[in-house]
Amino acid sequence: MEKPPAATANQPQKDAAPGQKTADAEPKSGVDYHSFANTDDYRVKHLDLDLTADFDNKVLKGEAILDIQRLTQKNPSLILDTRDLDIKAVRAGVGNNLKDVKFSLGKTDPHLGTPLKIELPKGANRVAIQYQTSPDASGVQWLEPQQTAGKKHPFLFTQAQAIHARSFIPLQDSPQVRMTYKATIRTPKELLAVMSANNDPETEKDGVYEFDMPQPIPSYLIALGIGNLEFKPMGERTGVYAEPELLDASAKEFEDTEDMLEVTEENYGPYRWDRYDLLILPPSFPFGGMENPRLSFITPTVIAGDKSLVALIAHELAHSWSGNLVTNASWRDLWLNEGFTTYLTNRIMQFVYGDERYNMEMALGYDDLQADLNDRPDKDEIMAIDMRGRDPDEVFSNIPYEKGSLFLYELEQKVGRENFDKFLMDYFNNFAFQSITTEDFLKYLDETLLKQYPDKLSRERINQWVFEPGIPEGAPHPQSDAFSKIDPVRQQWLDGKIKASDIDTKGWTFHQWKYFLDGMPEKLTEEQLKELDSTFKLTQSKNNEVAFSWLMIAVRNNYAPANARLEEFLVGIGRNKFVRPLYRAMMENGMEDEAKRIFEKAKPGYHPLTVKVNSKVIYGD
Repeated sequence: MEKPPAATANQPQKDAAPGQKTADAEPKSGVDYHSFANTDDYRVKHLDLDLTADFDNKVLKGEAILDIQRLTQKNPSLILDTRDLDIKAVRAGVGNNLKDVKFSLGKTDPHLGTPLKIELPKGANRVAIQYQTSPDASGVQWLEPQQTAGKKHPFLFTQAQAIHARSFIPLQDSPQVRMTYKATIRTPKELLAVMSANNDPETEKDGVYEFDMPQPIPSYLIALGIGNLEFKPMGERTGVYAEPELLDASAKEFEDTEDMLEVTEENYGPYRWDRYDLLILPPSFPFGGMENPRLSFITPTVIAGDKSLVALIAHELAHSWSGNLVTNASWRDLWLNEGFTTYLTNRIMQFVYGDERYNMEMALGYDDLQADLNDRPDKDEIMAIDMRGRDPDEVFSNIPYEKGSLFLYELEQKVGRENFDKFLMDYFNNFAFQSITTEDFLKYLDETLLKQYPDKLSRERINQWVFEPGIPEGAPHPQSDAFSKIDPVRQQWLDGKIKASDIDTKGWTFHQWKYFLDGMPEKLTEEQLKELDSTFKLTQSKNNEVAFSWLMIAVRNNYAPANARLEEFLVGIGRNKFVRPLYRAMMENGMEDEAKRIFEKAKPGYHPLTVKVNSKVIYGD
């Protein structure tokens, strides 16, 4: 998933929720505290789905058949994860000989949903569950035609990470459980369905679509999109699905995807997922991107017209190695997913776009990390974070992303880039299609780099990175010459020594604009704001990253000329990286009534996750 905004609102530690595995003083390695599933007794190995998308009632309905592996000689009940599912019937047995069995739903937990307990016949290795989702399923968004680019057809997309797969499929919703899957998806005939599976670019729209995912994946990577979609190739193994109105612009913007794929293979090992395509979603998608295998889901907010925001594509592609191929076993271990991916993202950007772009991406990431470190309690600055009793959506901060990446960057600096690249390729090959813990990684590090370079690396230093808050003293500090020359110019303008029109911005990248704006003091005068806006047309900026940085300044300073653009931005975009910090800034700067009015106006078009996190910002818990 994309990197979250810097300095997001703190969420207080809560006591463990009922039903969680909480007896341990410290979180146990390999225990998933966010799943009810009894994975020590059974493991789901394959899933068969047959679902109909009912756009009138906004529900998915049909059947999920689970092939299970028994891990015990006893015959305990099978416990699955669900959230707001209407379970109609359950059958179980051996092979295709399935009979009705007893089932019950347990107590609902606000974070985890509801356990589904199924009584299995002896020797049963298959379970079939007939069910229907809720119109308010946390992992499914149903869009009306007016919320799409074409305005004529409805749209559906799912978002399963972190634990939202259970809201549209009853399963063992834990990243440590990997399964293959097949699916039949039934839709209105004028719409196309695509999944995180083998999508056929030549398929005809006929209302029934068959999918196969032959590689085992965790539940959070199961994904479905349905809409008025067309396909355009970008390379031999890459292409883009989008509404016709966005298709050409998307293919042009992301045309370097094939090059990214090839250079990543050259340096980190083979791409093992056949094709790599993109699905461009409506702007309500709550994230920049989601790394669903074979088909990354992408926000249209990164279509800037100049490829300035394609680091997001590099990030989601990098997950094909770090995250999808080698997966975190629990949400405590998320840094193994996102830290590695952020490191790889920067390297891919360097391979394709050069050193200057690489240095800017690294420097901005470091600044984002510093902002989060200044805004979070110590316990939330630990890479192997204790998430017991909390919503796992709260784990997504710059700590697992940027601190994890900076840790890997230090390892690279100490052992040498060529040696570290070899280590990474071996690491991906060694743990391919496995879900691992922080401790698994550290053991592997003991057996490889620490053994090879005992004079350059120490376990004590590594433990400090992983298990202690903050950044260890002497850690690398990525910087960019493209930014260092901006600091004195900004200061000269702030001191009144030069006018905004004297600043030579010709050739500035979005990174430089972001650095220029984000480095402004909290408060500016009305005259300064007007001068910046009239000179650089910031309120009208079409680059969403630049617009966001400017709107944050406008909100902090109650700059009224930007209010209409602020409302348009918040209503038209559901990406939490942008909307959550803006709502938070409004609440902190005397714009509470405006924040509530705009939120209520925008809420019908937001994803359930966007509604959830911003309701907390605006109305509290």
